[in-house]
Amino acid sequence: MSTIGQINYPFRTSQTMIAPLPAEMLENELLAKLSEVDRMRLAAHMMVFELKRNDVLIVAGETVTDTWFPGGPSLASFQLPSEDGDAAVEVALIGREGAIGGIVSNGSLPAYATAVVRAGGSFFRLKTAALEQAKLESIALRHWFARYSDCLIAQVFQTSACNATHTIMQRTAKWLLAAMARTRRAEVIITQEELAETLGVGRTFMTQVVRQLREEGIIITNRGAVTIVNRASLQVKACNCTALIENHYDVVLHGIYPRDRRP
Repeated sequence: MSTIGQINYPFRTSQTMIAPLPAEMLENELLAKLSEVDRMRLAAHMMVFELKRNDVLIVAGETVTDTWFPGGPSLASFQLPSEDGDAAVEVALIGREGAIGGIVSNGSLPAYATAVVRAGGSFFRLKTAALEQAKLESIALRHWFARYSDCLIAQVFQTSACNATHTIMQRTAKWLLAAMARTRRAEVIITQEELAETLGVGRTFMTQVVRQLREEGIIITNRGAVTIVNRASLQVKACNCTALIENHYDVVLHGIYPRDRRP
């Protein structure tokens, strides 16, 4: 059983916490697009944490008290446990374009999914009560985060359709490309077992997919990591779900969805 499958609750980290500088907040696209006045309104209540892979941000069933904004190459994902509890299936991958927590739940409701750090780095934490107060003070903030909620729901909808209609190869390629775009790194830290759990497929099937991608010279696998060496060929293998989500983000929140146009 992998580490992701064995999530130990509640949130435990070896964390370093400091107050963020205004320039650091620009590492999150959702914060960067705010007016300076609204960004400073949030900065007064924000702390930045250096978190590690597999740190747990939010626990399903518990009241949401924090909102987290990934910065730079940091990644987090919303996960739901399998029926037997031995694995955690990903329902949304969140990077510098988004946020995790009270933006969607408004801070007073229990979380439905657990949120886990996928790629370590800087995470900006805002107490959800402070976020709610800021939204009361600024209609622009209310509208901005409501539009982000719409985009996140659209992403979850598209993931559901993708899981039902696309092949394991297409979904694997899509996920690797999404991780690469958000981190801006060709190396994705994940094991084959974790990738299988993330997509909700058997490890045998994932082994076959990874072997094919490796034999075609599209990826290189090392212990606990996948390196993408031919992005264009991987794009051919992927479904069009990411493009659909990009288009929706462009309409609702222009300019924040992560893209990677490297060959």
